[in-house]
Amino acid sequence: MAAIVKAAQFASEKHKNQRRKDADASPYINHPLALANVLATEGGIDNPDVICAALLHDTIEDTNTTADELSTHFGSKVASIVLEVTDDKSLDKAVRKEEQVRHAPHISPEAKLVKLADKICNLRDILASPPADWGADRKRAYFDWAARVVNGLRGVDPGLERTFDDLLKRQADLA
Repeated sequence: MAAIVKAAQFASEKHKNQRRKDADASPYINHPLALANVLATEGGIDNPDVICAALLHDTIEDTNTTADELSTHFGSKVASIVLEVTDDKSLDKAVRKEEQVRHAPHISPEAKLVKLADKICNLRDILASPPADWGADRKRAYFDWAARVVNGLRGVDPGLERTFDDLLKRQADLA
């Protein structure tokens, strides 16, 4: 439990000046907290490394956090999971997105859980409060791409996969 609280505190400090792209520009920390909640309450995941990695999943990608820093504070397993779900920001956005699709089947089961929770939370956010400048085509393209990523994660947690599939159906119903 202490490691999870420590990870939540660490993530809140790292993301303190960041906002989400939703219409309300909500605090960024809401996103990693939502991932941890999906995993723990909806998925029944009680592996502290997975929950910590969910809380920390965007710290390397979106803040000045290093893998060494995560390893020092949270151990090599948590740092490894975070690295598996971290995009290489030096690549063009379209290339990064295709790399997620290509990479998804080859990551660890723990990283697959974090990635699946991330996609679930992102779809929920788009359905509830999408970025103001996102039209129907952009939302549909995101859902289609997320489905391609999740296809590579299949088999890790059938319940969370059903949750994802239900969100895909909700988007299709809106179209």
